Amino acid sequence: MFLFQKGQTIDNRYTVVFPHKESSYAETYRVKDLNGKLRFLKLIYYSKLQYSQFGKDGCVAEVEIAKILNHPNVCKYVDSGRLVANGQQLAYFVTEFVSGETLDKRIARDGDMSVYEIKQVVKALLSALQYLHSQSVPVIHNEITIQNLMLDLSGTLEDLKLIDFGYAKFLNEEPAKPNLKQLNPFYMAPERLNGVGCVQSDLFSVGAVIYQLIFDELPWFFDASGMNDQQIIERIQEERNHPLRMPNIEMFELDEQLLNIVSKSMQIDVQDHFQTAQEMIDAIDGKIKVDIVKRNINSSSSDVKKNIRRGNGFADVAGMSELKEQLKSDVIDLLQNPEQAKALGLSIPNGLLFYGPPGCGKTFFAEKFAEETGFNYQYVKCSDVASPYIDGGKGKIADIFKQARESAPTILFLDEVDAVIRNRSHHNNPTTAGAVNEFLMQLNNCGRDNILVIGATNNPLDIDEAALRAGRLELKYYIPQPDYETRKSMFQISLSKRCYDFGIDYDKLASLTQNYISADISLVVDNAARLAFRRKIGKITMALLEEAIVETKPSLTLEQIKRHEIIRDKFNGVKQNNDRPKIGF
Repeated sequence: MFLFQKGQTIDNRYTVVFPHKESSYAETYRVKDLNGKLRFLKLIYYSKLQYSQFGKDGCVAEVEIAKILNHPNVCKYVDSGRLVANGQQLAYFVTEFVSGETLDKRIARDGDMSVYEIKQVVKALLSALQYLHSQSVPVIHNEITIQNLMLDLSGTLEDLKLIDFGYAKFLNEEPAKPNLKQLNPFYMAPERLNGVGCVQSDLFSVGAVIYQLIFDELPWFFDASGMNDQQIIERIQEERNHPLRMPNIEMFELDEQLLNIVSKSMQIDVQDHFQTAQEMIDAIDGKIKVDIVKRNINSSSSDVKKNIRRGNGFADVAGMSELKEQLKSDVIDLLQNPEQAKALGLSIPNGLLFYGPPGCGKTFFAEKFAEETGFNYQYVKCSDVASPYIDGGKGKIADIFKQARESAPTILFLDEVDAVIRNRSHHNNPTTAGAVNEFLMQLNNCGRDNILVIGATNNPLDIDEAALRAGRLELKYYIPQPDYETRKSMFQISLSKRCYDFGIDYDKLASLTQNYISADISLVVDNAARLAFRRKIGKITMALLEEAIVETKPSLTLEQIKRHEIIRDKFNGVKQNNDRPKIGF
């Protein structure tokens, strides 16, 4: 819970407009100064700081660094001070206010960025780093992530601000090992994991940011949950002994130069990195050529790195028992008993279609199905096959299926499949028609190659009719909003993974959330958990869940639900619909 609330004053000079965010050692507020001007104020708890966050003279390093910064891509320092509140000593500093959002939130809202936009963002970041590294005593940021890049919504991508200098250090300060419970190790250079930060360490992290923006994943990523710091470091070092993998390289409109920049920036030895931010900017601008460096492109089946999802499978899915049972008998059993299936001339279906209102678990179910099978899971979204060139998308589609065959058995999940296999009768674009034709050809008999295609859509009527015929997306399931029993099970499953109070009335929770979709129920539990954290209760209670339900309105109106049911009836035909089980999530 924030120390100060809206309307309260900090140090008799700054009035809280809005509590902004909390971290392990600090709170950030949007405040107004005595002249009514908006500012950011970061309040730092001395008692929560690590030894490495203090400077040589005992001052808070972040505050001392903030005082010297004056650059367009860094929030400008305004003021600082110390105070005592709630029986604790605190430091604070004030910077200019930026009306914006962090880069990770922008991506979550708007989806992937284009290569042009990525270059704009990275050059702005590098401009900030060039400034930091050029100080009389260089400043090393030590926490370059997409969460620490603030976009100014009143400006352009080039007006980006590098924020959160909580782990920044002057280069002449003592090395200190990072706390991996608070910092993301996948952005960190090898020397940074050992406690040594340098100019090249920040540039390694820039390479990781570019990689993440392009490929929507972090380099050499693995599930680090349950590991201690030393185990994480050892596993990262082991993973980085392998060449940097560039997944689905043909699926992006990238030039070789940018891929080489990414590879060079994340070389293991410091001397092989970019040596300055300006050198990296010049490489992005094409002023210097970066030689090809070794990397793993998954160009052959022997190089393919499968994406095997680990988890509890169907045990995490509330309801949908008929669908789970049917998929087990129609798909999983066939693959687990290949000789019996072959003797009967059977193969897995070519494809399934999950359709229904948004937020009801179509994507989640596909992921859990992949966990249940233990098969390779390949996720494809519309932007992965988009191309500005005629027939450009066809090559990408062929590559998607080629990779699926090399990694088989594969669950190939097409998200928003209506945008991928668009109804050709509604579009005269030759690029669209060519892409649809390629998909139809690839779908034919893909089950024989141990590929199961699963398409998900909110708008089944927008899919090309040829894709819905037998031998393609042949099995179709309507995924409605969860019914009473499913909502009850969802609360039980979600709460079982958290610290919660005795006496939770699951029947009442199910009754209070009529017409809530799966995403709404997940949000209810998350909001209740946040309330428990802020109020320092330590566990989720029934009262907090009821409060969260009141604050969380259903995403779908009754009119929208009815509209999807009409689409269901029109899509399946009323007779067919009466015979088909309605699967709940």
